[in-house]
Amino acid sequence: MNKQINNGFRTGLIFGIINIFLILIGFPMVAGTIIKDAIHNDSTVLLGLNADILDMLIFMGLIGLWAGASGGRRLKGEVDTWLDALASSASSGFTNGLLVGGLAYLLGALNDAGVRISVYLAAILPATIKQLLLGKNTLDGALLEFGFLFVTGLLGGALGFALRGQWRKALGDWWKKIWSGFVNSAWVRKIRSHPLFMPAVYALGLVILYIIPQEAGKYWNYTLGTVGIYVLLGLGLNVVVGFAGLLDLGYVAFFAIGAYTVALLTAPNPHHLMWSFWVALPIGIVLAAAAGILLGIPVLRMRGDYLAIVTLGFGEIIRILATSDLLTPFSGGPKGVSAIGGPTLFGKPFSSDKDFVYLIMIGILLTIFVTTQLRSSRVGRAWEAMREDETVARAMGINTLTHKLMAFAIGAAFAGLGGVLFASRNQFTGPEDHNLMVSINVLSVVIVGGMGSIPGVIAGAFALKGLPEVLREVQDYRVLFFGALLVIMMIWRPEGLWPSSRRSMELGKADDNAKKNSGAPGGKP
Repeated sequence: MNKQINNGFRTGLIFGIINIFLILIGFPMVAGTIIKDAIHNDSTVLLGLNADILDMLIFMGLIGLWAGASGGRRLKGEVDTWLDALASSASSGFTNGLLVGGLAYLLGALNDAGVRISVYLAAILPATIKQLLLGKNTLDGALLEFGFLFVTGLLGGALGFALRGQWRKALGDWWKKIWSGFVNSAWVRKIRSHPLFMPAVYALGLVILYIIPQEAGKYWNYTLGTVGIYVLLGLGLNVVVGFAGLLDLGYVAFFAIGAYTVALLTAPNPHHLMWSFWVALPIGIVLAAAAGILLGIPVLRMRGDYLAIVTLGFGEIIRILATSDLLTPFSGGPKGVSAIGGPTLFGKPFSSDKDFVYLIMIGILLTIFVTTQLRSSRVGRAWEAMREDETVARAMGINTLTHKLMAFAIGAAFAGLGGVLFASRNQFTGPEDHNLMVSINVLSVVIVGGMGSIPGVIAGAFALKGLPEVLREVQDYRVLFFGALLVIMMIWRPEGLWPSSRRSMELGKADDNAKKNSGAPGGKP
């Protein structure tokens, strides 16, 4: 039991630190406002607490339940009983409540002494402190905070124990039985074996893709377009990172080349060319692919961190060149290029975000088709061999230099396509659109979605680019959500949201080996 209680204290300490950080940036109060809007709680008064305080307590109570459930989880090699779970969750709730209650008391005491805390912490206003203290005096409010988090910690431990016991197993068995019965039923098998089943599924998917932009408003179409562009970029980087195993941190350079190509060829300034979008589109893709080859030639024999540093430098070189005074007459300099021309089809210009959503969807479908064909080809198998072990791949007769160049070129071409569509849709592009964060975001999309997985890249783009748009109400905290999601993914699902079958198998084997080693003589306990 001592190990479990110690684990509870450690978990409570972690959650207490997280709670303190969230309070200091004012997030529980913002979360309470969102909860109030969601449940339309405007005038509730319970136990002398108004609606704002109650809604804040709902958010903090959820954190308290999570802390208790995490603190009361079963440890390997330990007996799992109700008493153990409650003792460890109580220690977690006690530590969490003690830290938060102590902070509430400190802030209240400073506020009572006339210290203007908002001078140092902009989110900590007197009204915020009063809300944190539940509308009570300093001591009573701090004790109530402590007691609330302690009780929610106990409840979280009890719920966690109940759900991981027979109830959870029974629920899981029931769901497996229902799902297995549905999938293996005669009529489902008959439908799935029909030759028109897959064409009907594809047709239904296309109908849904057509309807969504029609029903979505201007804002959501713009958001869908942004997500779609990151899907394109993610699919291109997935070729380099997920298929070939090459770490590229300068991917934004190819995105910039595609964007600037369509900008300089179709905009009235600075060169007054004003070419057709359909002429500039293949040129942008080809130039991006050529840049990928040029980057690949000097770094062919580099691996890992060295490759990442070189590609990072390449991306920064492109960005700095775009902002330099020397190239301002050619590229527009820091001001960028505006009034970029868009596509016209059968005399109808693409003038709305809805039109560009369809164009981006077509680009995504073509990219998915190409990457799917590549993955199942000899080139794809050679990339997979290089990713697993480049030395062995070379010994087996694979020309790794050629296949690396192909990976860089194809990935860069997809980035160039994304850049062309991005610049044309926004009718503007500039150096700030092509900074290092774009490369990091695209790499995060691939990692979070699942390296080597095409559906995973799509899921990652929606999670990392679509979800922040949904959370625009808390736009000051969107980076916080972004970082928290990455941490959670790396801890609980390192293979990604929708991993490829190969990566799932590899990680499954790694987990099995770790378990065997931990139980072997001389292994870690």
